[in-house]
Amino acid sequence: MKIILLGNAGSGKSTLAKRLLDRQPAARLSLDRVAFREGMERRPLAESVAEVWRFIDAHGHWIIEGCYADIIEPILPACEELIFLNPGVEACVAHCRSRPWEPEKFATREAQDAHLEALIAWVCAYETRDDEYGLRRHRALFDGFPGRKMELDDPSQYTSMLGMDWQ
Repeated sequence: MKIILLGNAGSGKSTLAKRLLDRQPAARLSLDRVAFREGMERRPLAESVAEVWRFIDAHGHWIIEGCYADIIEPILPACEELIFLNPGVEACVAHCRSRPWEPEKFATREAQDAHLEALIAWVCAYETRDDEYGLRRHRALFDGFPGRKMELDDPSQYTSMLGMDWQ
């Protein structure tokens, strides 16, 4: 298994990754971990990509998930399956509002909650942005990928794909 999960923040990438790993053990990499330095400063792209390649080289089976088209594009040749989670902005906002505390990203639940409104504004701009985080770049990556791929545009499809409940 060598899967990349691509989509907007709140689309369900992390949750789907965890559910896939429940079915088949593999290493998991959230691109959030390699994209930023402490203090939320974006790392140079070459550093991030090099770290992802080190991860790929170290693991025979893996899931990589994120919204960073600029990091994903150069590693696509290593991918066996690309899954584009595209449930729409409304679903992503609802997921963001209901997500549990993410201690790998925030020191406290309060710190995560303080960031929520900025995250929701960012998520809402998904369809109009022209950067590596936006729908246009995600769509171009997905459409141009010649390998096995699927686009899931409704969280109920995640359930069908896994044969288990989606929450």
